[in-house]
Amino acid sequence: MSSRRSRSRQSGSSRITDEQISDLVSKLQDLLPEARLRSNDRVPSSRVLQETCNYIRSLHREVDDLSERLSELLASSDMSSAQAAIIRSLLM
Repeated sequence: MSSRRSRSRQSGSSRITDEQISDLVSKLQDLLPEARLRSNDRVPSSRVLQETCNYIRSLHREVDDLSERLSELLASSDMSSAQAAIIRSLLM
């Protein structure tokens, strides 16, 4: 059997149905903090995915900001360099 046929059969057995995609998008929507996506009206999947991307970007920015603030605190704190090194290693 050719590798193309083998891959075709494997991908066919693990195919995700439209209903499964809809369910996954609905679960993803439930995880988003955006109240405007909580209406009883059907929200398009593309909108849910776009809002998810925006939310992930905002989380990345927040992590970067918090990391920067923590670095500043560690640099200006009175703790010993050994304690600061331990904290830094825990954060990496």
